[in-house]
Amino acid sequence: MSKNSASQIDRVFHALGDATRRAIVERVSAGPISVSKLAKPLDITLAAVVQHLQVLESSGLVRTEKIGRVRTCRIEPAGLSAAEKWLNERRTIWQKRFDRLGALLAEPEEN
Repeated sequence: MSKNSASQIDRVFHALGDATRRAIVERVSAGPISVSKLAKPLDITLAAVVQHLQVLESSGLVRTEKIGRVRTCRIEPAGLSAAEKWLNERRTIWQKRFDRLGALLAEPEEN
């Protein structure tokens, strides 16, 4: 794994490590939404929502664009792919280990 991809994974997991940011990702996953609508159900200030969005943008999970006076947020599906790939690689390693353990345990005992 390159240093750059490790850094990307670190940013994604850091971003998802916060409950408010996970809630934002879930809401944005439903479709594009303005920052003001995104902030309404959250019990934090609009400025705090913007700070969370900056973390999500730097991690590559969310993209925002300003059209006129409205800033709209969209999910960036490719942002999750780095974490998904990393998790799948770990899963594959552990599945192989469990398969080897299962094969070892299935061998008949020698007396």
